[in-house]
Amino acid sequence: MVDFELLRKVVEAPGVSGYEFLGIRDVVVEALKDYVDEIKIDKLGNVIAHKKGSGPKIMIAAHMDKIGLMVNHIDKNGYLHVVPVGGVDPRTLVAQRVRIFTENGELYGVVGHIPPHLTKPEERKKAADWDTIVVDVGADSKEEAEKMGIKVGTVMEFAPAFTKLTENRFASPYLDDRICLYAMIEAARAVENHEADIYFVASVQEEVGLRGARVASYAIDPEIGIAMDVTFAKQPGDKGKIVVELGKGPVMDVGPNINPKVRAFAEEVAKKYEIPLQVEPSPRPTGTDANIMQINREGVATAVLSIPIKYMHSQVELADVRDVDNTINLAKHFLEELKPMNLIP
Repeated sequence: MVDFELLRKVVEAPGVSGYEFLGIRDVVVEALKDYVDEIKIDKLGNVIAHKKGSGPKIMIAAHMDKIGLMVNHIDKNGYLHVVPVGGVDPRTLVAQRVRIFTENGELYGVVGHIPPHLTKPEERKKAADWDTIVVDVGADSKEEAEKMGIKVGTVMEFAPAFTKLTENRFASPYLDDRICLYAMIEAARAVENHEADIYFVASVQEEVGLRGARVASYAIDPEIGIAMDVTFAKQPGDKGKIVVELGKGPVMDVGPNINPKVRAFAEEVAKKYEIPLQVEPSPRPTGTDANIMQINREGVATAVLSIPIKYMHSQVELADVRDVDNTINLAKHFLEELKPMNLIP
């Protein structure tokens, strides 16, 4: 069963892209250090944990960075004007809380919302954008905000808001990709008898260009690369295009970014251990660390193992605990069963 204490710790640890050192990196190292043969941090900040084996060399990557915001201007009234780090939708920010990381420590701010009483009817129909979004930290002037430790370049992220909805469903900011990072950690701790030479990578800066996976895959030079990342579950407004459902198990893509031999083996493992496995068509690059792993050096046989969520890149990303459990089980058994194979499609 999911360890909610560890899951929440992983999800809520700070780590905007490029600033993973603010919290999540240490959480990953602490969670893995007693379960692997070697663990190191590279110059970009990737955590690379190695479980030695004689079989095929495999890299499992789950990115540990978060989307967030950066201060680009403090006005005379003490309001913070911000720009996105990664794919932040400004519409999701209105009337929300943010956690800010200053040189004096953490503090909180709010993205204010003008009351309807003070707006004209036509103004209420306009969506928020980066020209209208400001963060209020309670300061009355630029000087006061600067005394709080805020300056141009200060980063912030959505405030923690872990919410249990039902026995199986929960919501939180940053399930992308911390829920998969948690699943990778649990799989790494559970794997016992294995031939595979396994590298577990908590990658950095995925949200701003797959940068951590590029560096790590070059250094490791794996034969097989698995990206663990979230994917879209059916939700309001999807117009029937999404086929994946919450609670129906982990997901594996099919398409040109996916090696058919690796995917077929994963299907065999899922059937053997009676683990439900959903299929997602991906006719284009998957937008995950698998994109960059696939074209590393002379090529890597890649696949994507996903946990479905609703409302991606918002403060209320929603997941199902059964999908998390099944993802951990599939990853564990896949790694324990993996043997040398012909990877040429």
